[in-house]
Amino acid sequence: MTVRERRPSHDAHGHRYCLVAARFNEAYVRRMVDAALEVLERGGASRSDLEVWWVPGSYELPLACKWAADTRRFDAVLAFGVLIRGETEHFRLVAESATHGLTRVALETSVPVLNGVLAVNDADQAAARAGGPLGNRGADVALAAVQMAGLARERSRA
Repeated sequence: MTVRERRPSHDAHGHRYCLVAARFNEAYVRRMVDAALEVLERGGASRSDLEVWWVPGSYELPLACKWAADTRRFDAVLAFGVLIRGETEHFRLVAESATHGLTRVALETSVPVLNGVLAVNDADQAAARAGGPLGNRGADVALAAVQMAGLARERSRA
């Protein structure tokens, strides 16, 4: 018996994407958004199929992602934020809330919602993961979004 496998594609043609980005720590978030847009366009998404929605901070990401998913105009929603540890546990609480909220949106709407929220100890770690020596999390999230959008489309045709 042959096992049927479904492997996600790297083809973004014909898919629409909404990138929801937190303005808090915007310098790092902007680098991730720019990298994500580059990956999506390189994968075949047209500029007219891409939207960027800016929100105040990472805590607001789940609600804005829900709004985007509820429109049913997008094949995937990408969330971006950067939380840097301070003197209190606030950054951890916001990171956990954002993560749980984004997961809930994806499960409730069946629209892929990709988590590009970085929770780091300091600015050096943020820079290293937003286009520095450790790559760019924005590019990674965009590639996952393309694959999930393709898989979702294939699933709906099966």
